[in-house]
Amino acid sequence: MQLIDKYNKAKHPPLVATIGFFDGVHSGHRYLIEQVKEEAAKRGLPSAVITFPVHPRKVLHRDYVPALLCGFDEKIERLASTGIDYCISLDFTVEISELSAEEFMRDILRDKLNVDTLVIGYDHRFGHNREDGFADYKRYGESLGINVIEAEELPSADHVSSSRIRKMLSEGYVRKVAKLLSYNYTISGKIVEGFKVGRTIGFPTANVEVWETYKVIPAFGVYAVYVYVEGQRYGGMLYIGKRPTLHNGDNISIEVNLFDFDGDLYNKELTAEFLDFVRPDEKFSNLETLKESIRNDKEKVLKILSNLSE
Repeated sequence: MQLIDKYNKAKHPPLVATIGFFDGVHSGHRYLIEQVKEEAAKRGLPSAVITFPVHPRKVLHRDYVPALLCGFDEKIERLASTGIDYCISLDFTVEISELSAEEFMRDILRDKLNVDTLVIGYDHRFGHNREDGFADYKRYGESLGINVIEAEELPSADHVSSSRIRKMLSEGYVRKVAKLLSYNYTISGKIVEGFKVGRTIGFPTANVEVWETYKVIPAFGVYAVYVYVEGQRYGGMLYIGKRPTLHNGDNISIEVNLFDFDGDLYNKELTAEFLDFVRPDEKFSNLETLKESIRNDKEKVLKILSNLSE
């Protein structure tokens, strides 16, 4: 896949393209992109995705703090995995937001990006105030020389959308989310100094400072995870919560206990891949009860990991 962020339509042939923010590049997005690729093959043209490095709402409302499924770099990697020919990174601006759909199709898609055919997601709207629909896009395309095609919806009993996936993550449904995304959800960060209570009860944990502050953090609780550190993968259990048994106040902790790891993790970078939800966060009467619960958690996580490796 070739990434384009400098627009000169003379540098590439006419394109069969689709447009959207594509947060998470989930299975619905992938189904749309497959249709773009099929249409491009029919026409003997390259396929393309047009997306934005910053969420449009963030541009229009500076105080808006998006909770996203992936950052721009991760999105580019996941788009590349679809086999699309080009990814065009289009800077969304206030000026672009004020263009009507017809002006956007003429000034941006045709004149800047050399779009020959536009495949529109079945529920996608664009242009100022998103006031036009597919019939309007089709009519504008006919006058501008752009073929406009409405994509089919993903044939699934489960509705797939980025907003639904975000909500499901906030409720801890990481296994269901993996089916909708078509991959396991991840967060990344750096190991920082923690409270070191885990090692005193036999379960040393690494305290994770997530640098992807824009990403959705799954619901409080314990999870089975794979953890990637310095190119190696380890099984582990990850905790998200306020450590109520230890009177941690309102501070939210993300801690991971790696299995079969011996070494110093401080200041190292890691990525945690969520496999399954084990239990919600809860307050225990004492450390011994907490320790017993963690032992049970580990047994459940080991069983989950064992089933995955079979």
